[in-house]
Amino acid sequence: MANEMMRRNDWLEDPFFDNLGRRFFDGFFPANTTEQNLKTDINETDDAYVAKIDMPGINKDDIKLNYQDNVLSISVSKADFNDHQDKDGNTLMSERSYGSMSRSFRLPNVDEANIKAQYTDGVLTINLPKLTETAAANHQIDID
Repeated sequence: MANEMMRRNDWLEDPFFDNLGRRFFDGFFPANTTEQNLKTDINETDDAYVAKIDMPGINKDDIKLNYQDNVLSISVSKADFNDHQDKDGNTLMSERSYGSMSRSFRLPNVDEANIKAQYTDGVLTINLPKLTETAAANHQIDID
């Protein structure tokens, strides 16, 4: 019976495991990686790019932002530890979860010195103002 369950590849759905297999193998199967992506919307205006990333349950201190070589990089790492105790203080169960996610976006011509980020109600909003154009787009070089 155990061999038959392994061959069917549906043993992760067996109620006996109570999602244990899915949590253990999370990240190994491509189907599970889509659930861990940082859901992002990026809007472009004439003056700026505005990125909004959903990050519910994440502390602001666990978020790292970087803008270098026209690429905005966002990374998040989280570690949770939960003890479940009875009324006498005896530990009945301890749960731990660890994970990290990251995304990168190529956003050219950003005024790096004026990038602003704000984290409110589980949504990270990043305002990346564009560089203002110089007097002339093409620089003519005179030949003597």
